[in-house]
Amino acid sequence: MATNLDIEDSLIERAKKAGKHKTKKETVTRALTEYIERREQKKVKELFGKIKYDEGYSYKDSRYRN
Repeated sequence: MATNLDIEDSLIERAKKAGKHKTKKETVTRALTEYIERREQKKVKELFGKIKYDEGYSYKDSRYRN
């Protein structure tokens, strides 16, 4: 999908350099991917303290099958 964006050249160049990307497209794609990943991580963080767990559960015991 072709999209025209009016983004400051200096901002793109700084991001390109920081990420060691070769193209503007690669730079913007990676930036958007990281943005999405960070927002999704925040959703998981909101679950802390809200999910009950079995205190007797041992992940080590589940490694061995009988």
